[in-house]
Amino acid sequence: MAKATRDLKTLLRLERKILWLACWMIDQANRREKVDGVKIGGHQASSASIVSLMTALYFDVLRPQDRVAVKPHASPVFHAIQYLMGNQKLENLQNFRGYRGAQSYPSRTKDVDDVDFSTGSVGLGVGITPFASLVQDYIAAKGWSATGEKPGRMVALAGDAELDEGNVYEALQECWKHDLRNCWWIIDYNRQSLDGVVREGLCHRIETVFRAFGWDVVTLKYGTLQRAAFEEPGGEAFREWIDACSNQLYSALLFQGGAAWRKRLLDDFEDHANASALIESRSNDELSELMNNLGGHCLQTLSETFNGIDHDRPTVFIAYTVKGYRTPLAGHKDNHSGLMTSAQMQAFQEQMKVRPGHEWEPFEGSDGSAIEIQAFLDSVPFFAKGRRRYRPERIDIPETVAVSPAAVREEISTQAAFGRILDAIGKSDSELAARIVTTSPDVTVSTNLGPWVNRRRLFAGRELADVFRDQRIPSAQKWDFSPQGQHIELGIAEMNLFLLLGAAGLSHSLFGERLLPIGTLYDPFVSRGLDALNYACYQDARFIVVGTPSGVSLSSEGGAHQSIAQPLIGMSQDGLASFEPAFADELAIVMAWAFDYLQRDGEGGPDERTWLRDETGGSVYLRLSTRHIEQPGRKPNPNFAREVIDGATWLKEPGPNADLIIAYQGTVGTEAIAAAGMLADRRRDIGVLSITSADRLNAGWQAAQRERVRGNLRALSHAERLLNKLPRHCRIVTVIDGHPATLSWLGGVMGHKTVSLGVEHFGQTGTVGDLYQHYEIDAASIAGTASSLTSGKSE
Repeated sequence: MAKATRDLKTLLRLERKILWLACWMIDQANRREKVDGVKIGGHQASSASIVSLMTALYFDVLRPQDRVAVKPHASPVFHAIQYLMGNQKLENLQNFRGYRGAQSYPSRTKDVDDVDFSTGSVGLGVGITPFASLVQDYIAAKGWSATGEKPGRMVALAGDAELDEGNVYEALQECWKHDLRNCWWIIDYNRQSLDGVVREGLCHRIETVFRAFGWDVVTLKYGTLQRAAFEEPGGEAFREWIDACSNQLYSALLFQGGAAWRKRLLDDFEDHANASALIESRSNDELSELMNNLGGHCLQTLSETFNGIDHDRPTVFIAYTVKGYRTPLAGHKDNHSGLMTSAQMQAFQEQMKVRPGHEWEPFEGSDGSAIEIQAFLDSVPFFAKGRRRYRPERIDIPETVAVSPAAVREEISTQAAFGRILDAIGKSDSELAARIVTTSPDVTVSTNLGPWVNRRRLFAGRELADVFRDQRIPSAQKWDFSPQGQHIELGIAEMNLFLLLGAAGLSHSLFGERLLPIGTLYDPFVSRGLDALNYACYQDARFIVVGTPSGVSLSSEGGAHQSIAQPLIGMSQDGLASFEPAFADELAIVMAWAFDYLQRDGEGGPDERTWLRDETGGSVYLRLSTRHIEQPGRKPNPNFAREVIDGATWLKEPGPNADLIIAYQGTVGTEAIAAAGMLADRRRDIGVLSITSADRLNAGWQAAQRERVRGNLRALSHAERLLNKLPRHCRIVTVIDGHPATLSWLGGVMGHKTVSLGVEHFGQTGTVGDLYQHYEIDAASIAGTASSLTSGKSE
């Protein structure tokens, strides 16, 4: 093992200080007046179990290029460390879990301190780190390096209960395929979870799984005190007793303390004189200290072990710890959500030598010189370069991207048009083409990424030839791998897709190199990866996700592959602008805008034309279809491109006496147009509204209403401008190949009676015509619904 690279005494002082600040932060948060009666919480015991690990890492081991996902319940520890380093404000600690205070769980977007990866939904912070390492390798393989540093280690600090999450094992398998490097997972193995103590033998199962996927496994079970005791007469029997002791018994004895340890050990060593003498030679306090001296709490052991890793192989550290370490909660099975009582907190404060009224002072209670400790902090390598976030230059988007890939009257699906647009970009030598990286969970070809991949190749750390091609077996696909490839092929696990998109979508901030990630998957399986999608958006990662094919329009595949709720997901997901264009020209406009939108990071107010906060940027969701439809001719409209982005444009503008509007989103536009044709003889003023984004159209309307409440009576949304000239008696019929609630709000904009058509129940097999008719979203059903609303009149 390597020697510790920092002063151990100072590390011990910092460990003690961080434990105090974390526990005090939580205590004070829970003593605020509960005006709404809701528990505040804060996890004192979970914070205490990881203090030693985080002290060793942040003050002794990590380098500026390393990135860390901190276990959610260790947020107070993280904030305490950042406070000592001057990166967190005192008022935020004092307002922990309060409005605009330090967040309950580390957040890239809500916290002011230097959070690398947001955590909160357990398992996802762990899972994103290997994909971040893969993205780092991808950038290095291209010869890009904004920082000029050696590769950083992507580190996850995980609670042992996080390993119950299935996405962890999906990530392990996927990243094994990609020859994972520079990734550490450090497991806070305190053997206690939310509802009790973990099962016996879990450590051995963890070790087996990780070794199977090529990871090095380092178990940190014993501290220096315990290892020294093992060398004494009777020490081997003592070690065997520790190894054989059950998790529940060890936890119970930790809670009971030195006297309980003495009684139990002497009873069990009744026939072993040397082992009994080993126990008798120590006071109760010394014995308690010895039994608490697990590997995960021994700074010397941690420092030597972490600093002794001299390779880039993925490594998991199983660090034995005590939940509630050095607090009155230590070991108790109910300590997960437990809080120290006032009396316990007072005794703990005295133990920590913190004077009343000085609780927040950085060096209060330390037996060392404040000047020396500050000098130590000033020289900590991890913080040496300040805030570790980058802002690279934006990439120009060629105007040609917005040109439709299909001719008027050509029959093409939006999915096929997507493939053409991407292939056209791939043919160029533009910076845009170089910075796009695509990925898909085993549906690359069936989501029309094939031409792009043939042109831009698949990514791997080394060259891998296409054997079928070498053997001259005909195939439309050129599956050769290269470090210069721009497509990352994934196995069929949607959680991995969104974790990779999240990691790649943060590359500009984490690594200083901008990528424009595009991920494709079958639309119904957006739901399967929804937790990871939400996680990626919460971190403000930037990417395009393409859900295709979608709806019952994927007719012969049946209900398991036909999406219904996804348009509502697109509307409700923060950080994600959702579009469902019907035609190729709309899609091209949206994609050109999306590439620019991904790169925005402004902080200005909303656009007073749409009341959308477009300058802040975000990710984009495209819901596409495999249904080939004829492309329309367009009447000249200088605002067409802008209206497509704003969410809707008139395909057929209504006349002054319109009594009916048909509004559609997506591929059912053909049915809406046909229905309008059926009704035109009695309703010549009928209008047809092409909605490209219910999400943006609705968001702009909601924002404009809020603005008017604030006193700006001139605020008008795009939806209101489209509909405010309609007569009050006009009726609206909406239709979508998805849940009808997606467009049902449209009547509320200006008070028009509205009937919304769509799909509310699971799909089934059949032709498109069969299913459209069954779910009453075909032209005849639309026309019939419209006729029941208004009779029209003869002209």
